[in-house]
Amino acid sequence: MAESTGSSEVGLGDLLRRLRRRADLSQRELADRAGVPQATVARVESGRAVDPRFRTVERLVRAAGAELRFDVGGDVGGDVGGDVGGGGGEGGRGDPADVPHDELRDRADRRYPAHLDVWEVREPKDWPGAWWAAWYTLPPEKWPLPLPPATYELNREYRDRRRARQCVRDAVTVRRVTGAALPTTSWRFVAELPGGELVGELRAHERSPHLDWGGPERPGAREVVLDGVLVAAEHRGLGIGRRLVEALTAEVSRAGIGAVHAVAEFGGIGLLLACGFALQASRPAVLRLEQRVEWPVARPVSPGPPPGCWPPPG
Repeated sequence: MAESTGSSEVGLGDLLRRLRRRADLSQRELADRAGVPQATVARVESGRAVDPRFRTVERLVRAAGAELRFDVGGDVGGDVGGDVGGGGGEGGRGDPADVPHDELRDRADRRYPAHLDVWEVREPKDWPGAWWAAWYTLPPEKWPLPLPPATYELNREYRDRRRARQCVRDAVTVRRVTGAALPTTSWRFVAELPGGELVGELRAHERSPHLDWGGPERPGAREVVLDGVLVAAEHRGLGIGRRLVEALTAEVSRAGIGAVHAVAEFGGIGLLLACGFALQASRPAVLRLEQRVEWPVARPVSPGPPPGCWPPPG
């Protein structure tokens, strides 16, 4: 039996998996809502229930937050008739989206649960069970456990955060800021969410390399110095910083500028290396200027505390 969802036709089992994912329900939870055994849901989704009763199908579809309708040809179709429950639901109203990991199988050649977010495991850091993932020099033949083909997260709160972060990753746009308020030698890029919320920023400036060489400025000799990249703390790890740097390098290339200089530390080094930067032989030093300030100063910039208020009582 095939069901129509919009302009395409899918099997009943695939349709039920899509609805169940959108409603964020496991097979057991859907069965409890529909008042049928969990084995019935499993048989329908796997295609082993060759001709399930209409009443059973109707109860399952309604329990997943949708309703059945008949078209002129008599086909059964899934058409959402109300809001779908579950914090991690996808799609809202309309045809249910495909289960993104339906092609993945475990070692027993079984599909993974539709309502979970499943990802492939290619290296230890992809698998939460790989407690040795930080041991970068450990060769694969000495890994304590074999890696599974894929993994997933059972915690719904954690899963919802992953989905929300994915929505941010998909929605962010990067653009260069120009206008009379910025100097012509200034390069500023921003990462924004729909509505204009700022979630990341890159600033850079041009410098005159001929001052290093001496003599007059050479035609076309321009360089850019990267001042910094900043991404909102709650949105880090989504590739926003890399998109900002790549936007800068692409724009610099179009402008005919041959070099971009940067000084970075910690995670910033890996970010720039991933964007095509190369380590230089020179080792810049980190310097800081501290000046001794007397109290009270001869020319205070503010009136200071009233007499008797400083130092505070112990």
